[in-house]
Amino acid sequence: MQLPASNALPIHVLAACFNNTVATYKYYWLLSIIQEVENGNHTIPKTNLFARMISNAWFTVNYFHVSFGKQDLIERATEAVKTIENISIEEKQTKVFNKLASSKNKNTISQLWHFDRNVPHWFLSPWFPRKERAGIYLASKSFSEKSLYALYDDKIEINPEWIEYLNVNAKLLKDFCYWNLTLFLQAKNPNVPDIPNKLIKPAERNSLTRQKTNFWNLVVNQLGAVDCIYTGKRLEIGRFDLDHFVPFNFVSHDLIWNLIPIQPDYNSIKSDKLPRLDKHFDKFFQLQKSAVDIVKSITPNNKFLEDYLTIFPDLHSSFTKQNFRDRIQPLITIASNNGFEFLV
Repeated sequence: MQLPASNALPIHVLAACFNNTVATYKYYWLLSIIQEVENGNHTIPKTNLFARMISNAWFTVNYFHVSFGKQDLIERATEAVKTIENISIEEKQTKVFNKLASSKNKNTISQLWHFDRNVPHWFLSPWFPRKERAGIYLASKSFSEKSLYALYDDKIEINPEWIEYLNVNAKLLKDFCYWNLTLFLQAKNPNVPDIPNKLIKPAERNSLTRQKTNFWNLVVNQLGAVDCIYTGKRLEIGRFDLDHFVPFNFVSHDLIWNLIPIQPDYNSIKSDKLPRLDKHFDKFFQLQKSAVDIVKSITPNNKFLEDYLTIFPDLHSSFTKQNFRDRIQPLITIASNNGFEFLV
């Protein structure tokens, strides 16, 4: 994906900012600048930009546990301020930004301003390739080489020549940032599903009413009740929730092969924790196998049966305990490696 063209501005220099990218900060820095300009701000406190960088990465790091790489400053800072400020992983992005931008906590301020050591001036290095930090600061103040912004100790000032370009092309520029973030993070997380949809907090989670009504209620009604695989409690129609066996925050889908009835008050305890396969998989498989057999016999054309075809070639010969475990085990392992915790 290319940056929008301009006859008056050195777009090739802006593009060069992203050559040899080894961390995410360049994309989050530009994304934060665009957001501020969209809000009508042209002289921007650095604190606001640093707070936006973290708030933009908030869900990717804390909610979805996507790895940015061991040396990435944004991932470390995002995890740190979550604890320092005691902010929920599901907090709205605007509230995360406002809390960080206005924080008086010395530890939070230290995490934010750690970015000042390198991010603001090195982003401008393609405009000033032979200058060090002090030289970049000085040259940028006169908008030499049509640099994107001027640097000051506590703020940046957007070059007036760039303001219209940033406003007119804001959506395309943000798409450019997200597109390249996707490519960067996919390379760091080759086995993590659905990276593009983990760059921002999703809309409200889909209701599982259809899965419950058109699939699991058929099973529970036929059996009279089923046992919760975690607590052993008998679950009847209208008295169970559906749980993502492998957390939704990792798989990002509601396919029926990953959904299982669960005791409602235990659902909040499990949250996005990982099940222990040696303890829970056999019961999970047996309930899934019974469900498939029952639904096939009652409604053989049930649309939810098609969900199983995403992991099995067919439901006749390949739906076995070993095949199912072979599909679940790598997901659990990768999710654990990315920071998801196991149930106690």
